[in-house]
Amino acid sequence: MAAPASDKGSLWLTVKAVAWAFLGIRKRSGYENDLVKISPLHLIGVGLVAVLLIVVGLIVLVNWVVAV
Repeated sequence: MAAPASDKGSLWLTVKAVAWAFLGIRKRSGYENDLVKISPLHLIGVGLVAVLLIVVGLIVLVNWVVAV
């Protein structure tokens, strides 16, 4: 059964869920809430953007350290 539209996850909720996943710490109740409220496609999209930002950030950091 689908959740009502008002209970659907927002972009901010998806970003928080991805951040918790990257850290690897999360309460089971929070995880179960995310399963109900967040769309898998939104989760994949935000996850890919987060990975891209981390990789670009590391590249910029390494170039900065090497240049100094």
